Amino acid sequence: MGQLTGEGAGLPRCVFVTDLHGHRDRYEKLFALVAVEQPSAVFLGGDLQPTGSWYAKKPEEGCGDFVREYLWPAFERLRENLGPSYPAVFLIPGNDDPSSEEPSFLEAASRGAWLYIQGRKGRLGRFQVYGYAYVPPTPFTLKDWERYDVSRFVDPGCISPEEGRRTVPFDANKVKWSTIQQDLAALANDDVLADAIFLMHAPPYATPLDRAALDGKQCDHVPLDVHVGSIAVRRFIEQRQPLLTLHGHVHESTRLTGEWKTRIGRTICINGAHDGRELAVVRFDPESPAGATRELV
Repeated sequence: MGQLTGEGAGLPRCVFVTDLHGHRDRYEKLFALVAVEQPSAVFLGGDLQPTGSWYAKKPEEGCGDFVREYLWPAFERLRENLGPSYPAVFLIPGNDDPSSEEPSFLEAASRGAWLYIQGRKGRLGRFQVYGYAYVPPTPFTLKDWERYDVSRFVDPGCISPEEGRRTVPFDANKVKWSTIQQDLAALANDDVLADAIFLMHAPPYATPLDRAALDGKQCDHVPLDVHVGSIAVRRFIEQRQPLLTLHGHVHESTRLTGEWKTRIGRTICINGAHDGRELAVVRFDPESPAGATRELV
C-alpha cells in the first residue's frame, strides 16, 4: 500500500486526543477547538466509538452506527467549513472499537474525511506517521484489537486473544501466533525513524503512562501488575528511538502518576487519555515535541 499523505494547513501545530469513547460533547469541543486554532494535523488515538457499541447496537442505547451517523458527517462538516485550512486527520481504532466498523473508517478515508493509519505509514510534511491499534491481552471480552505482546503469556485476570469475542471472521492460527512485537518490526521495517511519529493505542510498559488502578488487587491469590502497557512497545521505542509516540488506553495513568509525558532515550512518549469528564487536549510541535502541552477543556 502506498503512503498516506496529509498536507495540513502548514506545520508545525498539531493536536492529539484519544479515548473519547463516543462522547459527543468531547467531540464537539474538539471540533470547536480545531475550527478556531486550525492546527496542521489532528491525531486520534483510538477508542473512538461508544463503549459497548460492538456488543448491542440498539438505537435506544444510543449506539447506532456511530461512524456513519455521527463521526464521519461531523468531520465532513468541519472540512466544508475550513476548506483549505482543514487539517490532516490521522486516526486509529482502539481495543474498544469493533473491527466490523473498519469498512466505514476506510470508506470515509477514501473520501478525504481522515487518514486511517492502522497498520500503515503516512507522512505529514517531512515527518513519517505510523499507526498501530493492537494492545496486549486485557480482562475485556472484545478481542478484535488485542494481540499477544512478546509471547503467548497472559497476565493473571486477563483473557487470551484466542478467547473472548470478535466482530469479524478471523484466522485462528494467526491469532495464536501473532505478537505485537512482530507487527511493529514489520510496520517499521528498516526505516530510519529519527523523524517518525507513532500513533499507538497501547502505552509502553512500566512507565508513568501505563499505570492502572490495580493496587492491592489479586486474581487467584496472585497480585495484579499495576502496569498494563505493552512490553513490545517499550522495547520497540528503546531499540528504534522514533521522534515521538502518542498513546492512550490507560485512562487513569495521569491522575495516578501526575505525568502524561515521559522520555525513553531520545523518544518523547505521551499518553493523552483522561478519566474525567473533560476533553484532554495535547498540543505539540513535531519540530520540538518535548515542549508539548496538555489542557483539559
